[in-house]
Amino acid sequence: MRFTLRQMAVFVAVARQESVSRAALALSLSQSATSTALGELERLYATQLFDRVGKALRLNESGQSLLPQAVELIERAQAIENGLQGHAGFGKLRIGATLTIGNYLATLIVADYLKRHPESSAQLQVHNTATIIDQVARYELDLGLIEGNCRHPDLVVEPWVEDELVVFCAPSHPLAGQGKATLAELADEHWIVREPGSGTRETLDQALRHHHAELKVRLELEHTEAIKRAVEFGLGIGCISRLALREAFRRGSLVAIETPELDLLRHFHFLWHKRKFQTAGMREFIALCRAMTAGVKRSDEIVWQFIP
Repeated sequence: MRFTLRQMAVFVAVARQESVSRAALALSLSQSATSTALGELERLYATQLFDRVGKALRLNESGQSLLPQAVELIERAQAIENGLQGHAGFGKLRIGATLTIGNYLATLIVADYLKRHPESSAQLQVHNTATIIDQVARYELDLGLIEGNCRHPDLVVEPWVEDELVVFCAPSHPLAGQGKATLAELADEHWIVREPGSGTRETLDQALRHHHAELKVRLELEHTEAIKRAVEFGLGIGCISRLALREAFRRGSLVAIETPELDLLRHFHFLWHKRKFQTAGMREFIALCRAMTAGVKRSDEIVWQFIP
Protein backbone atom coordinates (compact mmCIF):
# COMPACT_ATOMS: atom_id res chain seq x y z
CA MET A 1 0.00 0.00 0.00
CA ARG A 2 1.78 3.12 -1.24
CA PHE A 3 -0.67 5.88 -0.23
CA THR A 4 -0.88 7.27 3.29
CA LEU A 5 -3.87 8.18 5.44
CA ARG A 6 -2.75 11.79 5.38
CA GLN A 7 -2.85 11.82 1.59
CA MET A 8 -6.36 10.41 1.67
CA ALA A 9 -7.44 12.94 4.29
CA VAL A 10 -6.03 15.74 2.12
CA PHE A 11 -7.83 14.37 -0.94
CA VAL A 12 -11.17 14.26 0.94
CA ALA A 13 -10.69 17.77 2.32
CA VAL A 14 -9.84 19.23 -1.10
CA ALA A 15 -12.84 17.43 -2.64
CA ARG A 16 -15.14 18.97 -0.03
CA GLN A 17 -13.61 22.45 -0.09
CA GLU A 18 -12.76 22.58 -3.83
CA SER A 19 -9.67 24.53 -2.81
CA VAL A 20 -6.22 23.60 -1.49
CA SER A 21 -6.05 26.68 0.74
CA ARG A 22 -9.47 26.03 2.34
CA ALA A 23 -8.60 22.33 2.76
CA ALA A 24 -5.35 23.32 4.49
CA LEU A 25 -7.30 25.45 6.97
CA ALA A 26 -9.76 22.61 7.63
CA LEU A 27 -6.88 20.19 8.29
CA SER A 28 -4.69 22.66 10.22
CA LEU A 29 -1.87 22.11 7.71
CA SER A 30 0.16 24.57 5.70
CA GLN A 31 -0.96 25.18 2.13
CA SER A 32 2.34 23.83 0.79
CA ALA A 33 2.04 20.60 2.82
CA THR A 34 -1.54 20.12 1.61
CA SER A 35 -0.61 20.73 -2.03
CA THR A 36 2.40 18.40 -1.74
CA ALA A 37 0.35 15.56 -0.24
CA LEU A 38 -2.25 15.81 -3.02
CA GLY A 39 0.42 16.00 -5.72
CA GLU A 40 2.22 12.95 -4.32
CA LEU A 41 -0.98 10.93 -4.30
CA GLU A 42 -1.68 11.74 -7.95
CA ARG A 43 1.95 11.03 -8.97
CA LEU A 44 2.02 7.70 -7.11
CA TYR A 45 -0.72 6.34 -9.35
CA ALA A 46 -0.07 8.48 -12.43
CA THR A 47 -3.62 9.78 -12.31
CA GLN A 48 -5.37 13.13 -12.03
CA LEU A 49 -8.22 13.32 -9.51
CA PHE A 50 -9.34 16.91 -10.09
CA ASP A 51 -10.06 19.22 -12.97
CA ARG A 52 -8.62 22.68 -12.46
CA VAL A 53 -11.34 25.27 -13.15
CA GLY A 54 -9.80 28.68 -12.53
CA LYS A 55 -8.77 28.64 -8.87
CA ALA A 56 -11.24 25.87 -8.02
CA LEU A 57 -10.56 22.14 -8.02
CA ARG A 58 -13.46 19.97 -9.18
CA LEU A 59 -13.51 16.19 -8.89
CA ASN A 60 -13.18 14.42 -12.23
CA GLU A 61 -14.52 10.93 -12.92
CA SER A 62 -11.58 9.21 -11.19
CA GLY A 63 -11.91 11.46 -8.16
CA GLN A 64 -15.66 10.91 -7.90
CA SER A 65 -15.08 7.16 -7.94
CA LEU A 66 -12.45 7.38 -5.21
CA LEU A 67 -14.22 9.82 -2.88
CA PRO A 68 -16.74 7.49 -1.13
CA GLN A 69 -14.03 4.88 -0.49
CA ALA A 70 -11.66 7.53 0.83
CA VAL A 71 -14.33 9.00 3.14
CA GLU A 72 -15.10 5.53 4.52
CA LEU A 73 -11.38 4.79 5.00
CA ILE A 74 -10.81 8.00 6.97
CA GLU A 75 -13.90 7.47 9.13
CA ARG A 76 -12.99 3.84 9.90
CA ALA A 77 -9.43 4.88 10.73
CA GLN A 78 -10.78 7.54 13.11
CA ALA A 79 -12.99 4.95 14.78
CA ILE A 80 -9.99 2.64 15.23
CA GLU A 81 -7.91 5.45 16.71
CA ASN A 82 -10.70 6.41 19.11
CA GLY A 83 -10.94 2.80 20.27
CA LEU A 84 -7.18 2.46 20.75
CA GLN A 85 -7.08 5.68 22.75
CA GLY A 86 -9.95 4.51 24.92
CA HIS A 87 -12.35 7.22 23.76
CA ALA A 88 -15.98 6.27 24.29
CA GLY A 89 -17.34 8.97 21.99
CA PHE A 90 -18.31 8.80 18.33
CA GLY A 91 -16.04 11.56 17.07
CA LYS A 92 -17.50 14.50 15.15
CA LEU A 93 -20.95 14.20 13.58
CA ARG A 94 -21.89 16.66 10.81
CA ILE A 95 -25.65 17.17 10.62
CA GLY A 96 -27.69 19.33 8.28
CA ALA A 97 -31.31 20.26 8.97
CA THR A 98 -33.90 22.30 7.16
CA LEU A 99 -35.25 25.36 8.95
CA THR A 100 -38.32 23.97 10.72
CA ILE A 101 -36.47 20.86 11.88
CA GLY A 102 -33.30 22.78 12.71
CA ASN A 103 -35.00 25.51 14.72
CA TYR A 104 -37.53 23.40 16.62
CA LEU A 105 -36.22 19.81 16.86
CA ALA A 106 -32.60 19.26 15.81
CA THR A 107 -31.03 21.48 18.46
CA LEU A 108 -32.86 19.52 21.18
CA ILE A 109 -31.71 16.20 19.74
CA VAL A 110 -28.12 17.41 19.36
CA ALA A 111 -28.18 18.52 23.01
CA ASP A 112 -29.45 15.08 24.06
CA TYR A 113 -26.83 13.35 21.88
CA LEU A 114 -23.96 15.36 23.40
CA LYS A 115 -25.27 14.90 26.94
CA ARG A 116 -25.34 11.13 26.45
CA HIS A 117 -21.95 11.08 24.69
CA PRO A 118 -19.86 13.91 26.17
CA GLU A 119 -16.67 12.83 24.37
CA SER A 120 -18.36 13.30 21.01
CA SER A 121 -18.85 16.55 19.09
CA ALA A 122 -21.39 17.72 16.54
CA GLN A 123 -21.79 20.37 13.89
CA LEU A 124 -25.33 21.46 12.97
CA GLN A 125 -25.98 23.46 9.81
CA VAL A 126 -29.42 24.86 9.03
CA HIS A 127 -30.35 25.54 5.39
CA ASN A 128 -33.23 24.90 3.01
CA THR A 129 -33.94 21.47 1.54
CA ALA A 130 -32.11 22.03 -1.76
CA THR A 131 -28.93 23.08 0.04
CA ILE A 132 -28.98 20.15 2.50
CA ILE A 133 -29.47 17.67 -0.36
CA ASP A 134 -26.49 19.16 -2.21
CA GLN A 135 -24.26 19.07 0.88
CA VAL A 136 -25.10 15.44 1.69
CA ALA A 137 -24.52 14.46 -1.95
CA ARG A 138 -21.07 16.11 -1.80
CA TYR A 139 -20.15 14.32 1.48
CA GLU A 140 -20.02 17.68 3.28
CA LEU A 141 -22.61 16.37 5.77
CA ASP A 142 -22.94 12.92 7.34
CA LEU A 143 -26.70 13.14 7.80
CA GLY A 144 -29.53 15.37 6.61
CA LEU A 145 -32.93 16.01 8.19
CA ILE A 146 -35.21 17.50 5.57
CA GLU A 147 -38.82 18.66 5.15
CA GLY A 148 -39.06 18.48 1.37
CA ASN A 149 -38.83 15.68 -1.17
CA CYS A 150 -35.51 14.28 -2.38
CA ARG A 151 -35.06 12.53 -5.72
CA HIS A 152 -31.26 12.49 -5.83
CA PRO A 153 -30.14 9.10 -7.20
CA ASP A 154 -27.12 8.85 -4.86
CA LEU A 155 -28.98 9.46 -1.60
CA VAL A 156 -30.92 7.20 0.75
CA VAL A 157 -34.17 8.75 2.03
CA GLU A 158 -36.05 7.34 5.02
CA PRO A 159 -39.29 8.77 6.48
CA TRP A 160 -39.20 10.06 10.03
CA VAL A 161 -42.42 11.71 11.21
CA GLU A 162 -45.48 13.30 9.60
CA ASP A 163 -45.75 17.08 9.51
CA GLU A 164 -48.54 19.42 8.44
CA LEU A 165 -48.47 22.96 7.12
CA VAL A 166 -51.20 25.35 8.16
CA VAL A 167 -52.38 28.67 6.73
CA PHE A 168 -52.47 31.42 9.35
CA CYS A 169 -53.16 35.11 9.86
CA ALA A 170 -53.09 37.88 12.45
CA PRO A 171 -56.01 38.00 14.95
CA SER A 172 -57.20 41.26 13.37
CA HIS A 173 -57.43 39.75 9.88
CA PRO A 174 -60.98 39.25 8.46
CA LEU A 175 -60.32 35.51 7.96
CA ALA A 176 -59.44 35.05 11.65
CA GLY A 177 -63.10 35.12 12.64
CA GLN A 178 -64.10 32.57 10.00
CA GLY A 179 -61.58 29.91 11.07
CA LYS A 180 -61.44 28.46 7.54
CA ALA A 181 -61.23 29.65 3.94
CA THR A 182 -61.96 28.47 0.40
CA LEU A 183 -59.40 28.53 -2.39
CA ALA A 184 -61.20 31.51 -3.93
CA GLU A 185 -60.85 33.44 -0.68
CA LEU A 186 -57.19 32.48 -0.34
CA ALA A 187 -56.48 33.63 -3.90
CA ASP A 188 -57.66 37.15 -3.01
CA GLU A 189 -55.15 37.50 -0.15
CA HIS A 190 -51.56 38.73 -0.09
CA TRP A 191 -49.14 35.98 0.95
CA ILE A 192 -45.90 35.85 2.92
CA VAL A 193 -44.13 32.58 1.98
CA ARG A 194 -40.84 30.68 2.09
CA GLU A 195 -38.38 30.90 -0.78
CA PRO A 196 -38.20 28.45 -3.73
CA GLY A 197 -35.96 25.49 -2.81
CA SER A 198 -37.45 25.13 0.65
CA GLY A 199 -39.51 22.06 1.57
CA THR A 200 -42.30 24.26 2.93
CA ARG A 201 -42.64 26.16 -0.35
CA GLU A 202 -42.55 22.91 -2.32
CA THR A 203 -45.43 21.41 -0.29
CA LEU A 204 -47.55 24.55 -0.63
CA ASP A 205 -46.88 24.82 -4.38
CA GLN A 206 -47.77 21.15 -4.92
CA ALA A 207 -51.04 21.54 -3.02
CA LEU A 208 -51.99 24.58 -5.12
CA ARG A 209 -50.87 22.99 -8.39
CA HIS A 210 -53.37 20.20 -7.83
CA HIS A 211 -56.13 22.81 -8.02
CA HIS A 212 -54.44 24.93 -10.71
CA ALA A 213 -54.47 27.83 -8.24
CA GLU A 214 -52.02 30.71 -7.91
CA LEU A 215 -51.31 33.01 -5.00
CA LYS A 216 -50.53 36.71 -4.78
CA VAL A 217 -47.06 36.41 -3.25
CA ARG A 218 -46.21 39.71 -1.60
CA LEU A 219 -43.05 38.69 0.19
CA GLU A 220 -40.65 35.71 0.17
CA LEU A 221 -38.56 35.09 3.29
CA GLU A 222 -35.96 32.46 4.22
CA HIS A 223 -36.91 32.13 7.89
CA THR A 224 -40.12 30.96 9.52
CA GLU A 225 -39.79 33.44 12.41
CA ALA A 226 -39.58 36.32 9.92
CA ILE A 227 -42.74 35.06 8.21
CA LYS A 228 -44.54 34.90 11.55
CA ARG A 229 -43.53 38.50 12.37
CA ALA A 230 -44.60 39.77 8.94
CA VAL A 231 -48.01 38.12 9.31
CA GLU A 232 -48.39 39.52 12.84
CA PHE A 233 -47.73 42.99 11.41
CA GLY A 234 -50.62 42.53 8.96
CA LEU A 235 -48.63 42.27 5.72
CA GLY A 236 -50.57 39.18 4.58
CA ILE A 237 -51.26 35.55 5.43
CA GLY A 238 -48.71 32.75 5.62
CA CYS A 239 -48.30 28.98 5.51
CA ILE A 240 -45.69 27.11 7.56
CA SER A 241 -45.52 24.03 9.79
CA ARG A 242 -47.94 23.71 12.72
CA LEU A 243 -44.87 22.78 14.75
CA ALA A 244 -43.46 26.29 14.28
CA LEU A 245 -46.80 27.91 15.16
CA ARG A 246 -48.10 26.06 18.19
CA GLU A 247 -46.77 28.57 20.75
CA ALA A 248 -48.12 31.52 18.73
CA PHE A 249 -51.51 29.79 18.49
CA ARG A 250 -51.45 29.14 22.22
CA ARG A 251 -50.70 32.81 22.96
CA GLY A 252 -53.26 34.00 20.42
CA SER A 253 -50.77 36.19 18.53
CA LEU A 254 -51.57 34.24 15.35
CA VAL A 255 -54.69 32.36 14.24
CA ALA A 256 -54.99 29.16 12.18
CA ILE A 257 -57.10 29.17 9.01
CA GLU A 258 -58.25 25.69 8.10
CA THR A 259 -58.17 24.92 4.35
CA PRO A 260 -60.13 21.70 3.64
CA GLU A 261 -59.41 21.92 -0.10
CA LEU A 262 -55.61 21.84 0.32
CA ASP A 263 -53.55 18.78 1.18
CA LEU A 264 -50.75 20.23 3.29
CA LEU A 265 -49.43 16.99 4.84
CA ARG A 266 -45.83 15.98 4.33
CA HIS A 267 -43.07 13.95 6.05
CA PHE A 268 -39.78 14.83 7.64
CA HIS A 269 -37.03 12.56 6.28
CA PHE A 270 -33.55 11.30 7.12
CA LEU A 271 -31.02 11.59 4.33
CA TRP A 272 -27.54 10.14 3.78
CA HIS A 273 -25.31 9.14 0.88
CA LYS A 274 -25.89 5.55 -0.20
CA ARG A 275 -22.16 4.91 -0.58
CA LYS A 276 -21.25 6.45 2.78
CA PHE A 277 -20.11 4.36 5.71
CA GLN A 278 -22.84 4.71 8.35
CA THR A 279 -20.98 5.44 11.57
CA ALA A 280 -22.08 4.49 15.08
CA GLY A 281 -22.68 8.19 15.72
CA MET A 282 -25.10 8.42 12.80
CA ARG A 283 -26.99 5.35 13.99
CA GLU A 284 -27.18 6.72 17.53
CA PHE A 285 -28.43 10.12 16.36
CA ILE A 286 -31.17 8.56 14.19
CA ALA A 287 -32.19 6.37 17.12
CA LEU A 288 -32.56 9.47 19.32
CA CYS A 289 -34.65 11.16 16.62
CA ARG A 290 -36.98 8.17 16.48
CA ALA A 291 -37.15 8.00 20.29
CA MET A 292 -38.22 11.64 20.34
CA THR A 293 -41.17 10.95 18.05
CA ALA A 294 -42.13 7.49 19.40
CA GLY A 295 -45.91 7.24 19.69
CA VAL A 296 -46.39 10.60 17.95
CA LYS A 297 -48.43 10.84 14.77
CA ARG A 298 -47.50 14.39 13.80
CA SER A 299 -44.60 16.74 14.59
CA ASP A 300 -46.67 19.33 16.49
CA GLU A 301 -47.63 16.63 19.02
CA ILE A 302 -44.01 16.19 20.15
CA VAL A 303 -43.40 16.99 23.80
CA TRP A 304 -40.46 19.39 24.09
CA GLN A 305 -39.11 18.24 27.45
CA PHE A 306 -37.75 14.92 26.30
CA ILE A 307 -34.15 15.30 27.46
CA PRO A 308 -33.56 13.45 30.77
